[in-house]
Amino acid sequence: MQKTITLNEFIINQQAEIPEATGNFSRLLHHIGIAAKKVNREINKAGLVDILGRAGHENVQGEEQQKLDVYANDAFMEELQASGECCGIVSEENDEVTTFHEGLCRDAKYIVCMDPLDGSSNIDVNVSVGTIFSIYRRKSPIGQAAVLEDFLQKGSDMLAAGYIIYGSSTMLVYTTGCGVNGFTLDPSIGEFCLSHSNIKTPEAGKIYSINEGNYEKFPIGIKKYIKYCQEKDPKTSRPYTSRYIGSLVADFHRNMLKGGVFMYPPTDSHPTGKLRLLYECNPIAFIAEQAGGMAFSGDERTLDMQPEAIHQRTSFYVGSRCMVKKIHEFLDFFNNI
Repeated sequence: MQKTITLNEFIINQQAEIPEATGNFSRLLHHIGIAAKKVNREINKAGLVDILGRAGHENVQGEEQQKLDVYANDAFMEELQASGECCGIVSEENDEVTTFHEGLCRDAKYIVCMDPLDGSSNIDVNVSVGTIFSIYRRKSPIGQAAVLEDFLQKGSDMLAAGYIIYGSSTMLVYTTGCGVNGFTLDPSIGEFCLSHSNIKTPEAGKIYSINEGNYEKFPIGIKKYIKYCQEKDPKTSRPYTSRYIGSLVADFHRNMLKGGVFMYPPTDSHPTGKLRLLYECNPIAFIAEQAGGMAFSGDERTLDMQPEAIHQRTSFYVGSRCMVKKIHEFLDFFNNI
């Protein structure tokens, strides 16, 4: 019988392989796992209690907050602060940076960027949603309050990234730059257990994910790529299958495991793109690359972009390497004619 490895055991085992590790980073990941369990509990009983629906106000994005958005944000903020290892947070739900500079957090080395509940509008219809997070080492001196520059780091400076998908089962998937591993929550023991070791995304896939309702607003290169996906060609397994959930975590998770590409191009209403660089695109791009895939935004690798604002938006293309390269070819060709 194969031994069950819990998330905490896995984190401790990884820490043991790094001689200079002090346990601080492991403690931070442990508290992220606790917050995920709290959010999972509320999502699972969402239809039974008064936590569905709108919270009655908008976030900084101009998007109406759901009650579960607020709950998830509070749960992760509380656990990150309780860990004593986080000195500041950027969240989709908060207008400004939140800093912790009292108690243990005064000497914390890490900052976190997060989307507490991605795809929350799907909750009311029982569709998968998720949490996205990324962890960086602070740039400012330890012992002082974190500053804006701590958060405006390139994705290539990231220490770790992950997401939690709350679906038919709840999974936590993360990377520290040494491959991608997935842990499924076992309700019988209340622990995340290793279920997907060293995840590798297929080099090529058969799924393309995009909101085709915005087709007329897409750049010509993306329109041509969609037509390419729909053409019949036995040599390249086309036509591809169109699958779009409307939750970045859910769409990316499926494509990473099965092979596919997720696209969110610029549109007339969002000329620079709609997804947020710091807490959506960067962590997903880091995970994709660690799983053998690719990600780019605009005309450059996503992880090489220099953030200029905490809620900066960008276009985003991520998934199986061959499919992402093909999108790049289409965009390059039609942008230059």
